[in-house]
Amino acid sequence: MAKLYSLGYLVIFFTISRLVSIIGKPSITNEVLSHLDIATRLSVNISDATIATSTDFGKLVQEIPAAVLYPSSIHDIVKLINYSNNGAISAPIGVAARGHGHSVRGQAMSPNGVVVVMSSLNNNNNNNNNNGKIRVFWESSLGFYYADVGGEQLWIDVLHATLEHGLAPVSWTDYLYLSVGGTLSNAGISGQTFKYGPQISNVLEMDVITGKGELVTCSKRTNSELFFAVLGSLGQFGIIIRARIVLEKAPTRVKWVRVLYSDFSKFTRDQEKLISINDGMDYVEGSLMMNQSPPNNWRSSFFSTSNQSKILSLISKYGIIYCLEMVKYYDDQTANTVDKELQKMMRGLNFVFGHIFKKDTAFVHFLNRVRSGELMLQSKGMWDVPHPWLNLFVPKSSIMDFNVGVFLDIILRQNKSTGPILVYPTTRKRWDDRMSVVIPEEDTFYCVGLLHSSRFNDWEVLDGQNEEIINCCEKAGLNVKQYLPHYKTKEAWMNHFGKKWKIFQQRKSQFDPKMILSPGQKIFI
Repeated sequence: MAKLYSLGYLVIFFTISRLVSIIGKPSITNEVLSHLDIATRLSVNISDATIATSTDFGKLVQEIPAAVLYPSSIHDIVKLINYSNNGAISAPIGVAARGHGHSVRGQAMSPNGVVVVMSSLNNNNNNNNNNGKIRVFWESSLGFYYADVGGEQLWIDVLHATLEHGLAPVSWTDYLYLSVGGTLSNAGISGQTFKYGPQISNVLEMDVITGKGELVTCSKRTNSELFFAVLGSLGQFGIIIRARIVLEKAPTRVKWVRVLYSDFSKFTRDQEKLISINDGMDYVEGSLMMNQSPPNNWRSSFFSTSNQSKILSLISKYGIIYCLEMVKYYDDQTANTVDKELQKMMRGLNFVFGHIFKKDTAFVHFLNRVRSGELMLQSKGMWDVPHPWLNLFVPKSSIMDFNVGVFLDIILRQNKSTGPILVYPTTRKRWDDRMSVVIPEEDTFYCVGLLHSSRFNDWEVLDGQNEEIINCCEKAGLNVKQYLPHYKTKEAWMNHFGKKWKIFQQRKSQFDPKMILSPGQKIFI
C-alpha cells in the first residue's frame, strides 16, 4: 500500500514538471531575483523547494511558485513584500505565507509568485528552541496570563511551552500540528468553541506584516481595523508574525465520554442541551458512524475491540449511528467531584440504552489524540494522500433537513465516504462579527466536517460528492457557509461573504492595495 501511494506522488511530481516544461518557466527570472539582498534565502526555478510548496495536505491542487523564501527574520518578509510593491520585481507578484501546509485547496500557494516558509523563522531563533518564540506573561492590571507566540509556531509547541507554567490556551483545533498564523487566518474551531469561542476570539494582540509591507502592532484598541480584518481573513490583509494568546490554568486530566444515538433529533437536542449548561462540559463534538466510517478512525482509537463489535451490531441494525462525544476537565482539586458533576450534566440524555463508553486520560493525551492516528497512517503510507475535505457551517434551523438531504440521502445512500464525519453545535455569541470570518446568521449553528481521504486516482469521485452536497444545500435554501472556503468565481466569493463583501473589499484596498497576499485563495482573481 505504501508503495502505491509513493508511486502516486511520483506521478504527480513528473506531471507537474512536464506541465512546467510546456507552459514555460515562472515569470520572475533568476536575474531579477539575484539582485535582491534576500537572494541567498530564495530558492528558485523548478527545485525540491518549489515542488514541495506546489502542493499541500489536500493533494488536490498543484501550483508552481517562482521562488520560495526561507526567511532568517521577519525583516526578510517585509523586504520581499516591499520589493513586490515598489516594482523591484518588475510588477507586483503574489506572496503566500505557508505554515504547516495543511490547507486542502492550494490556499497557501502562490502560482508564479513567492511562497514564504514560515517555519524557517524557527531555524534562526537565537535560543535555538521554540520557547524563544513562545513567552508567557502575567498581566497584573487585568489579572490574567497570556502567551506571546510567533505566527510560525505550531500549536503543539504552544501547548508544551505553556504547560511548563501550569497554563494552556483554552481554544483548540482537533489537530495540533498546525501553525498559529494559519489557524488564526481561518478561525480555529473544535469541540471547545461553544464555550470559549474559536481561536480568533482568544487573541489579545498581533504583529502583522500588511500587503503594503508595513509591520504593524494591532489589538482591539490599537489599529483595531487591521486587528479585526486579519482574524479569519484567509490571509488577505496581512501575515501574522506574533499573536498574544489568552491562557488559563491547565487541567491535568479529562473525563472522556461517548454515547450513541439512532435518532438524529435526540442527538442534536442533547448536544444543544450540553452546550447551554453554564460551567458545564469543556468539549462537545458529534460524529457519524456507518459501515464505511467505522467506530475507530485516525482521529482517535477510543473504543475497545469488544465495544467495536457491539457498535457494529448497532450500525448494522440502523445503517447510521450518531456519536456524541463530551469531555470534562479536572485536576487534583476537583478529582473528588468531577464524576458527580458529569453525572448531573448527563442526566436526561436520550442515547441508546447501554451504549455509553468512558475513558479517563491525561489532558495532553486528549488534546493530541489525532497525532497517534497520523503516525499510524504515515507508517502505512496512507497520510500523504489526497484529502477532498468539505467543511460547512449549518444553521440550527437547517440541520434536520441537512441530515435528511445530505447524511441520509447522499452520504449513506452513495456509500462513498472514506473518513470521519463530524457534526457539532456552537453559538454565535462566542464570535465577533467585526472579524472577517463568515458564519450563519443564527444564534446556534453546526460545524460539519467531511474529512475524506482517498487514493490519487479516485479523489475526484469524493470531490464530486462534495459538489453534490453544496448544490443540495443551495437548492434546499439551507443557508450553509463554507469553513476553509473554496470557490471558483468572484461571484461565488461575493455570495459567500454576503453583507461582509463590501467591507472585505475595502479592507483589501486599505491593507493590500496591489493584491499581493494569499493569491492561492483566488478571491480577487
